[in-house]
Amino acid sequence: MGTAETKTIEVVVNGAARTIPAGLNIDRLLGWLKIDASRVAVELDGKIVRKREWPAADVRAGARIEVVWFVGGG
Repeated sequence: MGTAETKTIEVVVNGAARTIPAGLNIDRLLGWLKIDASRVAVELDGKIVRKREWPAADVRAGARIEVVWFVGGG
C-alpha cells in the first residue's frame, strides 16, 4: 500500500518564506493560513488582486504575496 504524497511549493508571504500545498488560489490560501478574508487586501507578485478575482488567482512556486489587514479606528 503506497503513501499519499502532498505536493508543496515555496512562496513568500509578507516577507517570510513559507511552504504551502500546491494548487491553491488566493481564496484557498487565505483559508489555509486561517486569515479572515473579509478584512484584507492581497497583492500577488506586485499586483493588487481584487477580491472577486481571488478564485482565479493561482499561487505558483516562487510567488510573492502581501496580505494587508484593514484596521478600524479613529
